[in-house]
Amino acid sequence: MRWEELFADLTAEFEALESAELAAEVSDRTRREQALIRLVDRLRVAESGAVAVTLQTPEGDRTVTGRLVDVGPDWLLMGRADAPVEVLIPLSAVGTVIGLPSGALEPGSEGHVKARLGLAHVLRGIARDRAAVCLAIRAGGSTLTGTIDRVGADYLDLAEHAPDEPRRAGNVRGQRTVPFTAILFIQRAVAG
Repeated sequence: MRWEELFADLTAEFEALESAELAAEVSDRTRREQALIRLVDRLRVAESGAVAVTLQTPEGDRTVTGRLVDVGPDWLLMGRADAPVEVLIPLSAVGTVIGLPSGALEPGSEGHVKARLGLAHVLRGIARDRAAVCLAIRAGGSTLTGTIDRVGADYLDLAEHAPDEPRRAGNVRGQRTVPFTAILFIQRAVAG
């Protein structure tokens, strides 16, 4: 009888140890998988949902609230709750996001083409349209208006003019080069 109790105790200890090792392995694998998830993978789950994005400026935070329309590898597009315009936000400007679901899409599942549509590519499309834009920048929290003339790898050239004027030589007040890292958001200019 003593041998049976001894073996039962040893078996119970072994099963408890095995169960603890399995729980530790599952926990470790979960942490490793979580470490691979990028912010864009979380944002892609929230597409079409309402979120609030806080943008960091030296003067204080600015919040853009609205519907998440689209997400790229280094940008997001939001339909603003307070205006009938869409806002292009570089991920580098994002301070916090409120309203994200806890899930995420599989990293890299956005597809090869969409993964390559970075901020520079989107800005080149805006430049090609020749539409007037409002460009909110970090420095002083100011807003510039004009037309994007050129887009480099990490900057854009803006011909500054009033939002209700076409980009003509006589209307341009100046040229300004803006690094992508200085941009808070970009939206179509609304003549006012």
